[in-house]
Amino acid sequence: MNEERSISRAGYLRESYHYFHLRDTAGQERDFHFHEFDKVVLLLAGRVDYIVEGHSYALKPWDVLLVKHHTIHKAEIDQSVPYERIIIYLDGKYFGRSMPEARLMDSFDQADRTGEHLLTPSVSQRQEIQRVLSAYEDSARDEGIGAPALRETFIIQLLIHISRMTASAAPSRESQYDPKIQQVLSYINEHLHEELTVDQLAERAYLSKYHFMRLFKAQTGSTVHAYVRQKRLLHAARLIREGVSVGKAAADSGFGDYSAFHRAFRESFGISPGSLKK
Repeated sequence: MNEERSISRAGYLRESYHYFHLRDTAGQERDFHFHEFDKVVLLLAGRVDYIVEGHSYALKPWDVLLVKHHTIHKAEIDQSVPYERIIIYLDGKYFGRSMPEARLMDSFDQADRTGEHLLTPSVSQRQEIQRVLSAYEDSARDEGIGAPALRETFIIQLLIHISRMTASAAPSRESQYDPKIQQVLSYINEHLHEELTVDQLAERAYLSKYHFMRLFKAQTGSTVHAYVRQKRLLHAARLIREGVSVGKAAADSGFGDYSAFHRAFRESFGISPGSLKK
């Protein structure tokens, strides 16, 4: 795979949510990617490390991982043991509109803002989650009146439990990332509109250019250029959705050449910036 396109968009969601309960012996290993929807990952059995925006998490059974839309992530799966998990794709805008006073998606915003994507439930919290998920899976066989609406109430209950977990959570287990790379990733996210060269970033990490490039690739799975470009594209897409003109979104995201921005945007998202604005 071309390193400059090693981070890709994966999948669409055409409903308010999609629920998967998966069991296999291998799982599916992916390159770094992002989604247009929010995602909950709940490990039931197996060994998997999730790398999410500069943090690496070794999940344990019943850990809950929150991945906000446009967040770059990757699962590294130990294929020597059975792997069982529940994954839920969520249309965050839908749930935000359906019950605005409940602030159901605030946990994802907080994970994105703080970099704390992992929640480890207490015994009582785990029991509540198990109860809700069991009720949902039991209801999956119900074809009676209002069955889809009933199932959605269980998803809402789960989101409420996650919000309560987030409010009471202690900091998650320590990231496995090198502190110097974490510092650089934070700097990149905060200075996307500025020039970001490998030399500048290596100097901020107090590393030689070539040592920094090797360490960055080993830690994130991506080249510095590919990572910066994808973060800029995601930032530009967010600005366009918020009503900013395409030209200003490109400039504010660090693209000096509009034609290069337009080409990279279409390659990454499959549509033109103007189509996204419409």
